[in-house]
Amino acid sequence: MALADSGRAIGAVTRLLQDQLIRRGFEVAIGKPEQAAKTDSSNQKLNLYLFETAFDGHLRNQVLRDGERPPLWMVLKYLLTAFDVGENSDSAAAHDLLGRGISALQELAFLRLDALVALDVRKALENNPEPLKLSFDDAPVELIAKTMQGSDERYRLSVAFQVRPVLIVPAALPRGALLVGVDYSSAAQTVIGRDGVQIDVTASMGATLLRVEPARFELGAPFTLYGDDLNSSSHEVLLGDVPLTILERAPDRLRVQAQAANGAPLEDGTRLSAGELPLVVRRRLLNDRFRSSNLLAASLLPTLTSANLVGSDLQLQGLLLGKHDDDVTVLFYRQVDGATVHLFDTFTASADQQTLTVPGAAVAVPAGAYQVILRVNNQQAQGSPLVNLP
Repeated sequence: MALADSGRAIGAVTRLLQDQLIRRGFEVAIGKPEQAAKTDSSNQKLNLYLFETAFDGHLRNQVLRDGERPPLWMVLKYLLTAFDVGENSDSAAAHDLLGRGISALQELAFLRLDALVALDVRKALENNPEPLKLSFDDAPVELIAKTMQGSDERYRLSVAFQVRPVLIVPAALPRGALLVGVDYSSAAQTVIGRDGVQIDVTASMGATLLRVEPARFELGAPFTLYGDDLNSSSHEVLLGDVPLTILERAPDRLRVQAQAANGAPLEDGTRLSAGELPLVVRRRLLNDRFRSSNLLAASLLPTLTSANLVGSDLQLQGLLLGKHDDDVTVLFYRQVDGATVHLFDTFTASADQQTLTVPGAAVAVPAGAYQVILRVNNQQAQGSPLVNLP
């Protein structure tokens, strides 16, 4: 039967309880006890009063089928009250009847549907995935007094019990989807496996960078990035706009070499200049899109290996010594007194940034021994070769 019939499950449980007690020889009324007391009857009778409904916390997220929303799982709480032939509930005869009623309910610990159950009751309850369970609750004075507190009502001895779990399913169509990994566009509906996955799902919003150590490094030197969610094999590290070589991966760090990942040498000076550059980790998604981490600043240093005089010009050799549009300064540092005697900012750079020529350096500075200090875009080379001026 349709699950939508479960919308009548609360009333169906009440009618099922009434039916089961009637089969055992009882006369059963439904409603507030005071209403039953006002109904003339020549026989003893039991009264069922549904005084509270609750949601079953243990089954709140239990679904019937994968991919669907959980239904409602209810707990129904009843009071059972007994009346003698005089409509009294506090006589010995009423107490006898109440005890027999309790015994019958104990026998109905599991409420099952059989061929004698009314069709509308069976439709409403037959989709319950397990039998309805009946269990007794305490019925203290406070509980009974609260449920019988009207001006025309009186306190009547009753027994409390509950029935659970009662299934109620909203009258909505279940959700469905085609299987992943099957090509439905072909007549044979070919199984294509992981090629059918079209959504790149990540377990986080992307990598997060905390720090880089060391923060200043030369071309080709290793450094370590620290952060979170860094161990994906699809992560790449960019310095400026150049992907770098990743040496080791771990969830909280990446060991990286300041060298291009695609094998193209950075020593040719055409892709990067020394200076403070943005450092980022990014992950390639579908359709050439990327999910990037936050930015860190890293200092790429020029590498100064030698300084020689060619006539009156000073010629420097190394890597990333600067291009014509870089901020390049050369200083002469005198060892004997620690004084900087001259600053040069006019130069001729080679296209590969491996040679830098400072014209007229020898005639601009007094004779002596000097260490050469090179700064490119405010980053100073670690090497300071010695040059002797005649």
